Amino acid sequence: MKDGAKIVRTLLKGKALYGDVFIERKRYTNIQRESSRFEKVEHAEDRGSSLRIITPWKQFVVSTNSTDEDELLSLATYASKLDFGKKESFFVKLPNYRFQIEEYPDKVALNKKMEVVEWIENTAKKMERRIKQVRVIFRDTRQDVHIFTSSGEAIYDERYQLLINLLLVGEEDGEIQTSYESIGGFLGFEYLREDRLLDFVEKTVRRLNGLLKAKEAPMGPRTVVLGARAGGTMIHEAIGHGLEADLALEGLSCYKGLIGEKIASELITIVDDKTLSHMRGSYAYDDEGTPSERTILVENGILKNYLFDRFYAMKYEKRSTGNGRRESFRHKPIPRMSNTFILPGTKNPDEIISSVDKGLYVLKMGGGQVDTVTGDFVFEVQEG
Repeated sequence: MKDGAKIVRTLLKGKALYGDVFIERKRYTNIQRESSRFEKVEHAEDRGSSLRIITPWKQFVVSTNSTDEDELLSLATYASKLDFGKKESFFVKLPNYRFQIEEYPDKVALNKKMEVVEWIENTAKKMERRIKQVRVIFRDTRQDVHIFTSSGEAIYDERYQLLINLLLVGEEDGEIQTSYESIGGFLGFEYLREDRLLDFVEKTVRRLNGLLKAKEAPMGPRTVVLGARAGGTMIHEAIGHGLEADLALEGLSCYKGLIGEKIASELITIVDDKTLSHMRGSYAYDDEGTPSERTILVENGILKNYLFDRFYAMKYEKRSTGNGRRESFRHKPIPRMSNTFILPGTKNPDEIISSVDKGLYVLKMGGGQVDTVTGDFVFEVQEG
């Protein structure tokens, strides 16, 4: 894009407080293998652009499959006449920094990716005779985005995602169980070393073995201890969504108006961190061009902040926390989590477990859901 600034200036010919341009090109590979057959092998591309105007206090978004500069100028002229005086802007090109990747997934031959998928299936079957079905899904994505804003940012960002899902179905004496695991993140193909893949398969098979011989869980209330890797679902659903500004400040969250109040034990500190190397929720800039950061949400049990995009930050005179996320160029950005988790405490895990006489120790959670207004939530325990 030669002159994204010109498109933004055209957007601001009305009464807009703010405007931005989001241009996206996404290329992905999607491979699915089940029952010793490749059920799906896709290599596709999606591209398009979105123009946005913010006025007090509405967002106007228009999108198109085109990335042609002349067409976007025409669309910007149309958008500027929707309702909207004049706002001058200048542009500074921000640095494009990336997580280190040695082997870019989009440069790897398709047959090499299919070999990885087939190897995972065959390895799982060799490990456990009781496996009746194996499903492996491989997906890699490269997303190239250009973002131009009336605040003066001009950004080009390359984003890579690599993901493998493994589902095993096992049966013994009429008892059927499933075991699921996934690996991935902002990673290159070099991550998929054989020893790492072997560990991934072994972990999934080991869980299936445990489930096939597991006893039925007892009924009734129990004290619950969450393992370090099991708490993500709870934090994401029970707390995280309720701290997203579009819910928290619009009367759709039980955490509205509680900044500075105690909402958890003083042992609990929760952060949302986009800067963690190679994690799936990490990025250099959000989809509005705001640099990534670590945001403290709860500190020693005290609610400190919500998650903001630019729109809700402007509306409530706050600062964006870099959580403006788009599903694609077809959608407006909204405030959503990145990597949200509890920071380590000072207690030894064995000490925590031994302090409970009768309870449930959760190793892995499945899905969950929450009513953000009441705070009521429910989760599935896959392994405990």
